[in-house]
Amino acid sequence: MPDQPHQPFLYVVVCASGVAPGVGALITAAQRRRWDVGVIATPLAMNFIDVAAVEAMTGHPIRSAWRRPGEPRPLPDPDAVAVAPATFNTINKWAAGISDTLALGILCEAYGAGVPTAVLPCLSAAQAAHPAYRRSLDVLREMGVRVGGRAPEGAASGGFPWEEALDLLDIPR
Repeated sequence: MPDQPHQPFLYVVVCASGVAPGVGALITAAQRRRWDVGVIATPLAMNFIDVAAVEAMTGHPIRSAWRRPGEPRPLPDPDAVAVAPATFNTINKWAAGISDTLALGILCEAYGAGVPTAVLPCLSAAQAAHPAYRRSLDVLREMGVRVGGRAPEGAASGGFPWEEALDLLDIPR
């Protein structure tokens, strides 16, 4: 039997944000572009998303916590990572190399593994004005992370730009 063609795998990292319940739009868009999708949620994001609905969409369990030694890996290695929505906290910790959650650990490892990564920040204008945020974006860009998103609070006026993450990753339509 011939080998099946490899279906690329996208990790979608979801942070606790008011737009997080809409992550299904990104999952659906990636699947339309012929990507398999697995979701990694920050612990707080688990309270913002419909876990059962997302797992039904992807066919994979949502990962939020480290697995125990000896447990099988529930998701394959990613071919790309999209962080959407990305909060002030996650962006700053990621840029600093802090790996205190599974989501941050995966983001820190993605850099070392050379996995293409895109981030769509979602934060207030007051948070974006903090100098640590600007420095963190500079660090992420230096790491090759593709940064997108509208101006802070832009999601409220025109909807969150979910598909921009796929465009930043050059995932063809």
